[in-house]
Amino acid sequence: MNEQVILVDDNDLPTGQMEKMEAHEKGVLHRAFSVFIFNSNDELLLQQRAKSKYHSGGLWTNTCCSHPRWGENNLDAATRRLKEEMGMDCKLQYGFSFTYKAEFAEGLVEHEFDHVFFGFSDKLPEINKLEVESYKYISIEALKFQIKNSPDLFTPWLKICLEMVIEARFLS
Repeated sequence: MNEQVILVDDNDLPTGQMEKMEAHEKGVLHRAFSVFIFNSNDELLLQQRAKSKYHSGGLWTNTCCSHPRWGENNLDAATRRLKEEMGMDCKLQYGFSFTYKAEFAEGLVEHEFDHVFFGFSDKLPEINKLEVESYKYISIEALKFQIKNSPDLFTPWLKICLEMVIEARFLS
């Protein structure tokens, strides 16, 4: 069965479902989540997306991200996907949400209502090589420097929400 995404309106109210690739081809607003795991040194765990991913392959991004399934709440989906991609169990807490739209060279469009979750762990991930090429822990300062100097190495959504992540972390 093809993976479905939950279509939403501007208030994150569900309006239906659509096959994931079709939603990305049409740029339809759909629900997503992003997870940011920090360690005790206040470093962020980044993943490098598998090079075989349908878009943004090989780019560095937040710890994990994906889409909830119909009937699955965002926290459960984020917890499930963190385990599937990074092999990690970690208590997550809700941070904030934002909407973004990004176009890719492959003709695909990410138009997502993204729910952001935070977690804390000093464990090293056990990555799923079908999803993740590599990983690293990095300070926020070093990450900002790398994004400024090599923006094409990072996903659009990470660059869009990083300042919101920093602010939300500071307030928590």
